[in-house]
Amino acid sequence: MNFTKEQILKYSKKYDERYLGSNDELVERKMKGWLKDKTFLDKEGFVKIGLWKSKRPKKSYENNDEILVKEITGFSFSAIGEEARIKSLTVLNGVSWPVASTILHFKFPDRYPIMDFRAIWSLGWEQPKKYDFIFWQKYCEEITKLSKNYNLPMRTIDKALWEYSKENQK
Repeated sequence: MNFTKEQILKYSKKYDERYLGSNDELVERKMKGWLKDKTFLDKEGFVKIGLWKSKRPKKSYENNDEILVKEITGFSFSAIGEEARIKSLTVLNGVSWPVASTILHFKFPDRYPIMDFRAIWSLGWEQPKKYDFIFWQKYCEEITKLSKNYNLPMRTIDKALWEYSKENQK
């Protein structure tokens, strides 16, 4: 799907209105602020971000050991290679590619988008049977390109694509 800047701003605004004052908005703001100066996630923060993205694996998130969460997220946040950065997070219980992308987005909001089936649909892409590094890289490149072309934050693009799908996907 080709979106104009005006459409992106319109759908992003609708997303913001949908979540204004919600726990989702509060957690996103709080965790991004908290992570700004951190080199790892603690278990509490990890579970909050996991639940923000997907509530279903709650027990899986909680079954991770505190030290494992700190070590894996610390490794991911300091990794030089993109593949190591994202794939390492999937070692944690409950962490799928979309959850891993959310963790990276919360840590590096100007560098990584949040991968979501709704955004994938809004781009007009076929949902893959299984996520992999090549797909994730392509997704990041596309959102980065849109962000640069329209001179808008990646999160604005994320929100617009999510909201468009919510309103139009059957």
